[in-house]
Amino acid sequence: MKKVLVTGATGFIGTYVIRELLKSNCSVIATSANERKARKEAWFNLVTYISFDFTQVNPAVNYYEFFKKPDLMIHLAWEGLPNYKSSFHLEQNLPRHINFLTNIIKDGLKDLTVAGTCLEYGMQEGCLYESLPALPLIPYAVAKNELRKSLEALQQHHSFILKWVRLFYMYGKGQNPNSLLSLLDKALGNNEKVFNMSGGEQTRDYLPVEKIAEYIVKIALQKKVNGIINSCSGQPITIKQFVENYLKKKNKSIKLNIGYYPYTDYEPMHFWGDNSKLMSVAKN
Repeated sequence: MKKVLVTGATGFIGTYVIRELLKSNCSVIATSANERKARKEAWFNLVTYISFDFTQVNPAVNYYEFFKKPDLMIHLAWEGLPNYKSSFHLEQNLPRHINFLTNIIKDGLKDLTVAGTCLEYGMQEGCLYESLPALPLIPYAVAKNELRKSLEALQQHHSFILKWVRLFYMYGKGQNPNSLLSLLDKALGNNEKVFNMSGGEQTRDYLPVEKIAEYIVKIALQKKVNGIINSCSGQPITIKQFVENYLKKKNKSIKLNIGYYPYTDYEPMHFWGDNSKLMSVAKN
């Protein structure tokens, strides 16, 4: 039975990843800064929970021993989202996560899976392949990319497997209340007549969070495919079509006030991921 450490256990993705690991008969060590929230999860009594706040990273501590010497680790923790443009990501998050991961690797961790972001590709349009250069523009994406580069440099001195999962767009129960579908559900629940949204012509790549969690776990539990791996559907869809499909599936209707919000200035209009590398993992 593999012993798996999951950071960010109470986050949107973390709760689903833990459920998937338990289905895979793994021994799970879950950690987050919010033990009260963790205790409300159905999985709490099925895992070893260790409360930990990344703002308290101490280089004098052996975190490999602190977290019970895991066989592998899925690193989902990252503070300050969804404020993607805050300098906090570079000034505070990046150094503390580098220090923590360097510590646990130097002291014995041999297999690491980390959540990255499609925003590392910057303003490149079309189908995005892992072989493309990273051209991040905003602090969150720059920080994630710098963390990846630091870990790759660390591989020159310490032997460990690194799987960098570039997450595209996801949706599901528990997502941020200010996300697109959360706001749409709120409007529907309040019987509002109109839903304000952007122009809706931008093309994106979506997966339900349950599928994202399934892919993350499959990536983490294997050793043949590593490096950068896009976690995406490979199927481009416009935001407008995505919303319309969601409404149809729920058998709901609401007038879409297209163009109410401007398009974001840190995402290209049309992009989606190539998932060939991911599928090579998923089918095994």
